[in-house]
Amino acid sequence: MSVKIHALVLGATGLVGKALVEQLLVDERYETITCLLRKPLSRQLFNNQQAKLQPIVIDFERLQEYQGYFGAQHIYVCLGTTIKQAGSRAAFRKVDFEYVHIAAQLARAQRALSFVWISSVGANAKSRSFYLRVKGELENAIMAMSGLPQSSAVRPSLLLGERKEQRFAETLAANIASFISPVFKGKLAKYRPVHAAEVAAQMIRLQQF
Repeated sequence: MSVKIHALVLGATGLVGKALVEQLLVDERYETITCLLRKPLSRQLFNNQQAKLQPIVIDFERLQEYQGYFGAQHIYVCLGTTIKQAGSRAAFRKVDFEYVHIAAQLARAQRALSFVWISSVGANAKSRSFYLRVKGELENAIMAMSGLPQSSAVRPSLLLGERKEQRFAETLAANIASFISPVFKGKLAKYRPVHAAEVAAQMIRLQQF
């Protein structure tokens, strides 16, 4: 009998995070899915009939104090915000860089088998775009860590899916991009809009079983 996997998910209520948890709940390879959350999880958000889901409300400002949860074999980090939502560049960087980097350090300390997180197409530490620069700096920081058995980043383009909070600019861009999606071929394929469920499935494929 194969060993059942314990997964840890950060960012379970976001667009990709929600799709990821939905897929993990029906994946027979996973025995439990622990989700670290800022707020209590709505019972209606997921179908948890098999009682695999374990939601835990934490203070992300004290993430190091929850190191024990990072003993899961598979760590998934779907944290992400926008400068507008965060309120400032510093607040954005705290979520998209600091929290994710700390999570990687905790995964290493607890000897997790693999660590997968969401980056972005075009991520580059030397980018003029603050958003892409932060994403690139994070990739460099995690990839430079020794002692983390396997770490992988997914680099989606514009995300498609039903958000609980509408972002007008992103919705408009997604509608336009979907219309011209056939143009994104060859070297441009990586810029093609992608559904959150596809990104979630790719994150699972990147894990070490």
